[in-house]
Amino acid sequence: MPYKEKEIEKLYYTIGEVASMFDVNTSHIRFWSKEFDIIKPATNKKGNRLYTYSDIENFKKIYHLVKEKGFTLKGAKTELKEMKSRLKDEEIVLVNVSDIETDQLSDNPVNVPFSAPEIPFADDFVDKMAMKNSFERIKSTLLDIQKELTVMEEK
Repeated sequence: MPYKEKEIEKLYYTIGEVASMFDVNTSHIRFWSKEFDIIKPATNKKGNRLYTYSDIENFKKIYHLVKEKGFTLKGAKTELKEMKSRLKDEEIVLVNVSDIETDQLSDNPVNVPFSAPEIPFADDFVDKMAMKNSFERIKSTLLDIQKELTVMEEK
């Protein structure tokens, strides 16, 4: 089986990298980190802030509310809290695979039509993009697994 190089995803991003992603100063990122409690950067021994992918997703939401929609910081905090409470109020029903009849399943699970669950604040552009990216990663992973299973069955 040929070697396949996988895309490397960083676990932590420096404050400079995050600032360049949003085209703002590092002081802006530092300020938002202090103002919004949903952003919790890790720090190394030197005290440098290190941001995770989830922190960056939260920065996207904050950036969208403040810079694109024109919210004040107080208004953005309120909106984020409302989004969180709406998400908690909604029940997400997961279907147990064993409950599905086997004749409903396809030979190729990747081609089974799938619609994303409705999320109360999914009309937000940033949330739609984050969901789309997540589904693309899941699809890619499923395709990789399917290829590996095919190779194993051939042996």
